[in-house]
Formats: sequence, structure tokens, C-alpha cells
Amino acid sequence: MTLRPFASLALVLATPAIAAPPTPTERTMVATVDAEQARTLALLERAVNQNSGTRNLAGVKAVHDIFAPEFAALGFAVRWVPQDSVGRAGHVIATHKGKPGRKRLLLIGHLDTVFEPDSSFLMFERIDAEHARGPGVADDKGGDVTMIAALRAMAKAGTLKDANIEAVLTGDEEEAGLPLDAARADLVAAGRRADVALDFEGLARDGGRDMGSVARRSAGNWTVTVSAKSGHSSGVFSEFAGDGAVYALARILAAFRAELPEPNLTFNAGLIAGGATAALGADEARAEATGKTNIIPAAAVARGDLRALSPDQIARAEARMRAIVARDYPGAKAELTFDNKYPPMAPTPGNRVLLARLNAVNATLGLEPMGELDPLKRGAGDISFVAADVDSLAGLGPASEGDHTPRETVDIPSIWKQAKRAALLMSRLAAEKR
Repeated sequence: MTLRPFASLALVLATPAIAAPPTPTERTMVATVDAEQARTLALLERAVNQNSGTRNLAGVKAVHDIFAPEFAALGFAVRWVPQDSVGRAGHVIATHKGKPGRKRLLLIGHLDTVFEPDSSFLMFERIDAEHARGPGVADDKGGDVTMIAALRAMAKAGTLKDANIEAVLTGDEEEAGLPLDAARADLVAAGRRADVALDFEGLARDGGRDMGSVARRSAGNWTVTVSAKSGHSSGVFSEFAGDGAVYALARILAAFRAELPEPNLTFNAGLIAGGATAALGADEARAEATGKTNIIPAAAVARGDLRALSPDQIARAEARMRAIVARDYPGAKAELTFDNKYPPMAPTPGNRVLLARLNAVNATLGLEPMGELDPLKRGAGDISFVAADVDSLAGLGPASEGDHTPRETVDIPSIWKQAKRAALLMSRLAAEKR
């Protein structure tokens, strides 16, 4: 893990300069975001109306075709990086070369949504002056247009010219291709080049208050498979027959619930099956089982997820789970496997200093300071793949509700607020020496 470059700035952030009023350049950025509201909203509508479910490879590429010209017009060199090897469409990588020796910023968004072409939720709908509904209207096409609006404001004010910025919009954030090492290689490499990472997924709110995201938990899966002696049910619990696979699996899951809990750790059991036969389907999202009431079940399987805040917490939970599965279960044997997907974005001093920098922008804009969001209230995301290498801040996209459902609705005014925040924050960071 690299040293956190902003940690040494903590004392500086306590000075009255944080509350300085906007400079003429910053006022230009604010005015530009407001002046281009109609243009930004039209871009969002166009992107939302192009289906880009993760498995709609052509659709994801078509969203690249919508956003790529926006970056190119701002002086970015734009590349499309195909991901055929992992069964996904590809990623957009847009690079803006500024003044040598200045801080390098990584901006993260994604092109795909959870809504595939067979969804009934396919079109942008303006609900009223402050709300719009549609697939990906917030997650993450709303975040992508917020990023572009901020960059356009920087260009208008002249702060983009010298900025070193790399934007990576992945094409499979909602269902990452496998193996992950290949699917996220370009993003990880970009993180290692950067000094700061800013993620444009949605703004989190708690009790109506805007919150900053300095941490995101991991996302991984586990599977417990149990095999046992079978026989006539009249012999269940006997020394010869044992308890069967279902009781053994139930004891394992009960032990997980009783012995694993600690702050910021969750471990959901999402799918379970047992009987004379039991097996997961090929997609691991369904299971099949057969059995009769008078047959001791010979097989059982459970699949769930594990979410934690740090690599140490993941290792600790996995060790406890292995110990539980290795215990003696009469007449049965259990196996446990893990499939770790998204790493954690642990809270670090460097991440917290970035939030302080954002709160300096809030003070300039006359906005309330943002506290730290409880990581239990946010899922995993692409920024976690770079968080071990660079100071990171998530949640620079718009506020919304109903994400991943046919009720996904974006708070339109939050797009303008977030674009202003991002434009000022990026301009200030990009002007600093590495």
C-alpha cells in the first residue's frame, strides 16, 4: 500500500482559509453548471434511453458512443478497452494531460445498469421539475453526466487546461466479468497512476443530510456444501445414520449467526436447498433439490455473501467460518468455499482528509458540512479496487431513491449541487503539486 499523500495536510485544513468565498474562477464554474442544466439533462435522457444492461454488450458500447464525444470535446484522449476475454463489453478510459508535476486525479463511473433489454423499465420519464425516473437515471448515468458537467464547468473557467485527469467508466460494474483480475486490470493500473480517486456513484443521505463516503465494504460470496449418510428416516439421529445433511447445515448456519457478528460485518445466507439430492444451478442463483419425508437427506447446500470493512476483518471472519464448518456433524461432512469479488474500501486518514477538502468546498458554496456515512449504509463499488493504492472518496454522483428497481428516481437539483462540488474540488486538487 502506498503512503497517503494528503495525510500531512490535516493541520492545514483547520485554518480559516477553508471558509474562503468563491474566487471569480469558482463563480464561473458555479454559473456554468447552472447555465447548462438543460444540456446536461438532455444528455442524461439520451443515455438512459439507451439500454445498457451489463449483458447487453452492444448497448453498453452504445453508451460509450454517447459519452466519448463529450470527453473528446474537452480535450481528453478517449479509448475503448474491449473486455471480450471476460464476457463483457468494455471500458471507457479518457485521459487529459495537464501540467507536469501536478496531482493526478482518477474519476470513476460506469456505463452499465442492472436492467437488461427484457426489462419493462426502459425509458427516461420526467416526473416533475425536481425528479426523473428511468433505468440508470442515477446509478450510474446520473453520476456520469454529473462528472461531465463538472468537467465542462472546469473547462469554461480555465481550470481543466492544466489538470491531469483520467476517467474510467467501466462497462460491468453491476455484474463484473470474471476473472476479476482481468476485468479490473485497467482500473487498478489507473489507480496506481493517480494521487486521488473520486467515485461518481450516488450521493448518500442520512436523515435528509448529505453525507460523505470515505469507506465501502467488500462484497464476496461463500458456499457451504454438506454430504451425509442417507437411509430410512426411522433411523435418523442414530449412531449409525447420523443427523443427515439438512440438520448439519442448519447447525452450521446457526453457528455463523451466533459466533461471527462484529461491527461492520454482515454475512447473509441467500439461498439454501437440501434433500436426497441438492445442487446449485449453473448460474448459482437457483438450486434444485429432491427428497421425501421418509428419507434422511444426503445433500444440502447454502450460498450467501460476506461484507466487511477491511482485509483483516475478512480474514478473521473466514477463519471463524472455516473452524465452524470443520466441526463434527454426526454422519455428515461439510465443505466451505469463498469467492471474494469486491475488496473493501477501508476508512483511512487520507480518505478523511479528502472529505475535509470537500467540506472546504461546501463552506465556499455555503452548504452544510458533510459527515461520514456509516459504511453499513453503502454497498460495494469499483472504487474499492483502487482504494488500497490511492486516497479515495465516493458518492460524488446525484442523490436518488429506488436504485436497482423500477422506481429508480434521481433528485435533479442534486446533479447541479454535486457538479459544483466536484468542479471546485477537482480544480483545487488538480492545481496542487504531487
